[in-house]
Amino acid sequence: MSPRDLPIYELESAVVATLCASGRLIVQAPTGSGKSTQLPQMLLQHGLLGERGQVVVLQPRRLAARMLAKRVAEEAGTVLGDVVGYQIRLESRLSEQTRIRFVTEGILLRQMSFDPALRGVSAIVFDEFHERHLYGDISLARAVQLQQSTRPDLKLIVMSATLDAGALRAYLAPCETLVSQGRSFPVQIEYLPKPANFDHDPVWEVAARECERIAAAVAGDMLVFMPGAYEIGRTVQAIQGSRALRDFVCFPLHGELPPEQQDRAVARYDARKIIVSTNVAETSLTIAGVTAVIDSGLARIARFDPHRGINTLLVEKISAASADQRAGRAGRTAPGVCVRLWTEREHAQRPLQELPEVKRIDLAEVVLTLKASGIDDIANFPWLEKPDPKALERAERLLADLGALGRGSENDCTANSHLSITEIGRKMLR
Repeated sequence: MSPRDLPIYELESAVVATLCASGRLIVQAPTGSGKSTQLPQMLLQHGLLGERGQVVVLQPRRLAARMLAKRVAEEAGTVLGDVVGYQIRLESRLSEQTRIRFVTEGILLRQMSFDPALRGVSAIVFDEFHERHLYGDISLARAVQLQQSTRPDLKLIVMSATLDAGALRAYLAPCETLVSQGRSFPVQIEYLPKPANFDHDPVWEVAARECERIAAAVAGDMLVFMPGAYEIGRTVQAIQGSRALRDFVCFPLHGELPPEQQDRAVARYDARKIIVSTNVAETSLTIAGVTAVIDSGLARIARFDPHRGINTLLVEKISAASADQRAGRAGRTAPGVCVRLWTEREHAQRPLQELPEVKRIDLAEVVLTLKASGIDDIANFPWLEKPDPKALERAERLLADLGALGRGSENDCTANSHLSITEIGRKMLR
């Protein structure tokens, strides 16, 4: 199928007209509509980036940023790192010719700290915004401030498949919302008949059994969602040890794998394939050939641990919105099936959306980043969703104790004065 046949092109003329008129846009389009790969190319092809400007596409995950850049470079007929490139922590493929740059969220926020005007950036695309990562929220707020002050020419696009756009539309007003219905195939949802006890019947064993059952009933490849690398490894072992699945090739997929192993997992094969992945395969990446999803319903989610005083990753049940995203992976090229490893009654008790990161993780790093950008009054920053005042106070106190924040002078000790970043703080940020 040609990229021009993707559903997102139904919105092409409206996207161009809206951005020329107002510079702000929300795009709601389902998984597989082509929004992540095609919209940045639309901006370039229609001259919305100016003569030398870049579009920066924010991705929640490193693997998605790298693989999307690779896909778009192939479609554009260029070498990765030339017109299309990516930049993630400790790794980049860029050049002076790069016009489409896929980045992780922290990369853009740090660029804003050291280059507040974002010279050379003509547009910013916030992809998969429904995940509500803290750096995505902060980057959007800083971009809106920039557009309202020194960069009225900057174009802002927020995209998602399952976003509740009401609050976001009010925050970005005036802002138009464009909706693509997509063309996904129906996905049959199946639940376990009774609750699973993963303490006695490990989740990887349950998943392997469901793979055996589905393999005989559904043609095509399978995608299994697990919370982390350990569970993925055990699942791959269980699948490879199954006689009923001996005709399948099986690959792990998560962010810590070397790039060549990630590429191997999403490549096409003559044999049927089972991919066992974390939630990196939940959004952005479309894996061709998948007609069945086995969903553990679990993910590793970042939370602040008050007992240890640090952010930590905890295995938790995903929201209904995330479960819908995962199920949609089975209906991209043909009718599919999604087996959820929990009961329908348990599903009704899951939260509708994930809690935004700003409500659940330590804020010290982002406070330091904002201070480096010259924003000393953190409490009155235009948050999309305001954090707990106690969490902000705790973050500032920690940074002050570490010497990263301090008063501007000995005389600056009034009740309303704010802590500023110190040279130690700038070194910590670097």
